[in-house]
Amino acid sequence: MTYLDANATEPLRPSARAAALAALDMVGNPSSIHTAGRATRRLLEAAREDIASRYGAEPAQVVFTSGGTEANALAIAGLGQGRRRILGATEHDAVRAAAGPDALTVPVDRNGVINLVTLAEVLRGTPALVCLMLANNETGTLQPIAEVATLCHRAGALLHVDAVQAAGRMRVNLGELGADSLALSGHKIGGPPGAGALLLTPGQALGALITGGGQERGRRGGTPALPAIAGFAAAARELPRDLSALRDCVERHAVAAGAVLLSTGAARLGNTASLALPGVRADTQVIALDLAGIAVSAGAACSSGKVGRSHVLDAMGLGPLASETIRVSLPWNVTEADIDAFAAAYAAMAGRLARRAA
Repeated sequence: MTYLDANATEPLRPSARAAALAALDMVGNPSSIHTAGRATRRLLEAAREDIASRYGAEPAQVVFTSGGTEANALAIAGLGQGRRRILGATEHDAVRAAAGPDALTVPVDRNGVINLVTLAEVLRGTPALVCLMLANNETGTLQPIAEVATLCHRAGALLHVDAVQAAGRMRVNLGELGADSLALSGHKIGGPPGAGALLLTPGQALGALITGGGQERGRRGGTPALPAIAGFAAAARELPRDLSALRDCVERHAVAAGAVLLSTGAARLGNTASLALPGVRADTQVIALDLAGIAVSAGAACSSGKVGRSHVLDAMGLGPLASETIRVSLPWNVTEADIDAFAAAYAAMAGRLARRAA
């Protein structure tokens, strides 16, 4: 299998595996005051410092969660109290669900970039919580977060950034972005599943979404998943690999086989290509490539295994292409041989299915 679905989950990094296995061998609850408990507490706090250092936060402002979905939900529930909730039209379903049906949606252009003029208009009035992803999980489109942060703070709004897809693939720094909070997920950067984090700027009050024994300074109850957290921190210490040249190679091969490229007019993640094959359903493409040994996806992988029309691509105004687009997302360990295998399989698939569609 040639695995090109990193935006669903990255392969586990060797350093993360080693850190998680070492943590599994430890006995003790970080909340216990005996020797074993203090040892696991040291490991937990070292991981907190690693995450804080990598992503531009203070250790005390790192709240460990079960993953990106919970980190987003915690931010929206905690920071959104008494505030209107405003979302970009291409936000992840986890953010849309947590924000609720009354959230106001700001449109995006054909590349998936938020309309700053409309955002400035809707920010007038009651203070809001704006939720905007740094990098889109389906297209790789990067949002102008620093500009959005300026607009938000000028209007007395808070800005929560979903950085789940961006972390591990580009520089992400809470302070530099100007956001008030930032969501991260361990398995999206090559750590094991089961750990994520919400980063907060100093002074942000946050009530617990999950109550319990007062862990995480009362902001998230429950015994922390130490092996997953240790692996998350180890993966965060790895420097991002620039995959843009290999992504460009994927796109050149795909275009030669008849594909239409999406979001090329915007800044994008270096690992993500969004490829439409006119007349051929996305799920048909995914299955055909899978049979050829290539793992890609159509839309987000977080919808209980469903393959359907993408709300992200619909919001971009792409018409029929919204149901004819696949995502190729390169993992940290991708090779040129993987790209060659994809190119051969895609050309064969496109030639066969495009003829049928015609």
